[in-house]
Amino acid sequence: MGAAVTTSAAGQPLIPQPPATVAALRQAISQIAPAALPAFTRELDQAADQARQGSDLAPLQRFIAQWAVYVHIQRQPELAADFRRWEDTSESGDAAQARQAAAEIGRILDEAHAATGLPAR
Repeated sequence: MGAAVTTSAAGQPLIPQPPATVAALRQAISQIAPAALPAFTRELDQAADQARQGSDLAPLQRFIAQWAVYVHIQRQPELAADFRRWEDTSESGDAAQARQAAAEIGRILDEAHAATGLPAR
């Protein structure tokens, strides 16, 4: 690990949960998960295009909720590691392991949605 802000005191989040705005989420991702910035930008463009085409803010609201949850998880190294482990198990495990992994992923996502105060998936 480099000298970047990647470690935290026992169990403490790397950064506070940012406000659910595009600018604040982009800043948070650049700090804690810079490799995700291209996906963030691509998905933001898609959501903005969908919102314009439909004259509807729902695609942007879904985008913000999805990325707020992502930041909520990634700013907590232990939770992010658990999430990645369950994702790996869901892809590489047998049927029973995949079901358990799906349940755990769902639980983590539900808790993250509740913590952000944004609508559930």
